[in-house]
Amino acid sequence: MKERMKSILLLLLVLGSLVQSYYLIYRLPGSDSAAKAMNNYIKTDNMGPQDRVENLIYPDKMLIHMGGGKHTVFYPNSTFYKLIYTRIKGRGFEGFQRRSMENMDWNKIRSENPGIELTFGSGVPVSMLQRVMQIQPDSLFEAERINRIWIYNAPNDSKAHALFFSTEGDVVYEAGKVDLTVQDVQQHVDFGKNWTPYTLLGSIYLPEKPVDMVEANVGIDSYTVGQMQQSLFFDPSITRYIQEKDGSEIYTDSKRSLQVRQEQKWMSYTDPAAPPSGEVSSSKDILAAVDFVNEHGGWNGVYRLELSGNGKEQSQIVFQQYFGSYPVLDTMNFHYGTMKMELQQGNVSTYERSLIYMQAGQQTKRMKKLPGGAELKAMIMALGKESPVEDLYPAYLPELESKSLKLIPVWAVKLANGQIRTIGL
Repeated sequence: MKERMKSILLLLLVLGSLVQSYYLIYRLPGSDSAAKAMNNYIKTDNMGPQDRVENLIYPDKMLIHMGGGKHTVFYPNSTFYKLIYTRIKGRGFEGFQRRSMENMDWNKIRSENPGIELTFGSGVPVSMLQRVMQIQPDSLFEAERINRIWIYNAPNDSKAHALFFSTEGDVVYEAGKVDLTVQDVQQHVDFGKNWTPYTLLGSIYLPEKPVDMVEANVGIDSYTVGQMQQSLFFDPSITRYIQEKDGSEIYTDSKRSLQVRQEQKWMSYTDPAAPPSGEVSSSKDILAAVDFVNEHGGWNGVYRLELSGNGKEQSQIVFQQYFGSYPVLDTMNFHYGTMKMELQQGNVSTYERSLIYMQAGQQTKRMKKLPGGAELKAMIMALGKESPVEDLYPAYLPELESKSLKLIPVWAVKLANGQIRTIGL
């Protein structure tokens, strides 16, 4: 009997202890459960869709050299661009040899030899290209960043040539084995015969006649500041709000900060945490950047990877948005069209993007012609007096309207001083 009473008493003491612990954890003023705090951080809104890095790596343009000084240009998402690029991605390249740029007459090759030139803007690391193309691992150039791939036929040569150009500027790598025949290259080149002819002016290509583009009004929606706070801060409930004199809003947890410019619907997130020491890897930073966007905002639209900077201390990564075949410009008057990031050792230190995104299917379109031929050449020559012209491409200039985004076709002119000018309005 005595032992039974002891057991009952011990059971009551244990139950009392559990009840007391419950009230201490869950019922004291100002105390929330650990489970509740974690749910506040983990449970986020379903924002933009996720994407894979392989879908973000592709040439900004495809130059078709037809011989006899004839050229044309295909842009992303166009029919022949997709057909040719899909075929090239499925063919193998291996056995690379390093060559000096000075030993080859590029103007002659470009003018006389049928070929396809893929340009990748500021370049893509070889390890990233290997994710989308059949490039065999090669220690000779695996650390390079490639900004051009040129596949062409040479006179009286039974095999196709494939050159990979380094961003270092004085080095080119030739694949000793190319899984493309001379007939394959010629077939791809022939797709350009009935397309808009382009003339080479210095290092840029000018269409010999006006170019048709679509002007569009696209319906829009936007992420809320609350959604971005919930996504970017571990515990959004402890963030402080600061109103700046210029009208911008800052949210901070004393470590990270989120600045929002409501008039442009543009946000800038900063996390100054010190990164681990070690060698910078652009490839790892690219993968980390894609994962970060997947988790914090997502991809509402089509984007292309673009690197900037030398990548020696940190990686500066830009994801350029496209509408149809052409990029949407990010301007000083209206920030849109890009997601910009800086990373150090795989850690995101800055993240900038628009809160606005386009809604698929809600759009009106009309055709517009961009100038070409002598008219365009005169405009380019005039801009060249200010600074040498490095590139020319069709693009969209965005204008924010009350419930839509107007996308105006323009020629974007990249100057050597880094500025982008638009013509054709």
